[in-house]
Amino acid sequence: MTDLDFTNKTALVVGGSSGIGNGIAHALKTRGAEVYVWGTRASAADYDGVAGSDLNGLHYDQMDVSDFQAIADYKAPFSKLDILILSQGTVVYRRGEFEMPGWMKVVDTNLNSLMACASKFHDMLANTGGSLIIISSTAGYHATKGNPAYNASKTGAIGLTRTLGQAWAGEGIRVNGVAPGLVDTKLTKVTTDNPQRREAAISTIPQERLGTPEDIAGAVLYLASPLASYVVGQTIVVDGGLIL
Repeated sequence: MTDLDFTNKTALVVGGSSGIGNGIAHALKTRGAEVYVWGTRASAADYDGVAGSDLNGLHYDQMDVSDFQAIADYKAPFSKLDILILSQGTVVYRRGEFEMPGWMKVVDTNLNSLMACASKFHDMLANTGGSLIIISSTAGYHATKGNPAYNASKTGAIGLTRTLGQAWAGEGIRVNGVAPGLVDTKLTKVTTDNPQRREAAISTIPQERLGTPEDIAGAVLYLASPLASYVVGQTIVVDGGLIL
């Protein structure tokens, strides 16, 4: 068994129905884990044909992560949990985050739900000496002019990673995070689907390319593995050099 073999491990990827979360889910499944994912649509079939979504071989449940009571009441179909990935996220464009409805929608999904999920599965992770990995963003390290809620929520996610890492390490739970740069997913289509914006964005990345869900999954696999057994409270930036 290698350090990146997750056979007999159970993982839940919140936000694993598409984009970065889906890439992480498949990276874990490919390496032997039994992987459960949460998404927003009623059933896995509702993602058929959706770009960036592949639910083959994954166990799917619908969850509105902004409904904290629903998270608390969730009856898990698994008896143990080794790896919890929190990859949920949303954004409101056209200055919608400057108004309270948009602000609350983003903060509830991107930050408050992280604590709701972490609290829900704390005991299961403690029982297995498990790993919690929070997906934040490089937005947590610089201003994002039009999206104050997205920025504040991702900055908060990095702080939460540090604090839960410190709080829960003594219980055997390792909490860490990954901060992706510009990855081509549905949340970034406002940039990546516009040729001029896409070219301008790539020009700011030293590696001269956008990130992929697989790029982010590589860092997650490391953090979830025994290779990172002494890594606690850290957020790894995976951005092709963007924020250097």
